[in-house]
Amino acid sequence: MAFQTEFEFTLPRGYVDKDGNVHKKGVMRLATAKDEILPLQDYRVQNNRAYLVIILLSRVISKLGDLKSINPSVVEELYSADLAYLQDFYRRVNEEGTASVKTKCPSCGHSYEFDLGTDLGE
Repeated sequence: MAFQTEFEFTLPRGYVDKDGNVHKKGVMRLATAKDEILPLQDYRVQNNRAYLVIILLSRVISKLGDLKSINPSVVEELYSADLAYLQDFYRRVNEEGTASVKTKCPSCGHSYEFDLGTDLGE
């Protein structure tokens, strides 16, 4: 099995661009040490530590819908549910190396793994 460095995701709400198009499907790559260190030099992070997540996500999200590029402005415009989802997704893929979670069916008790990148609306 090859080492996975990119993970697909589907945002709960989606990024709405200036033309009203909704972008939900994306790809996040594994973070490097550089991805986590360089944002600390950014003046926005130095002025407000909470901004670190904005810069960090803009570096590791390699694709979001049909957008040509992902930058901090795009991440700033995400709905809070999408930002929370991406923070959790980042943690899972970078700390655990997978976008899957172990869960159990509440009705029958069957255990299985669910991929958080799955779009439940399809």
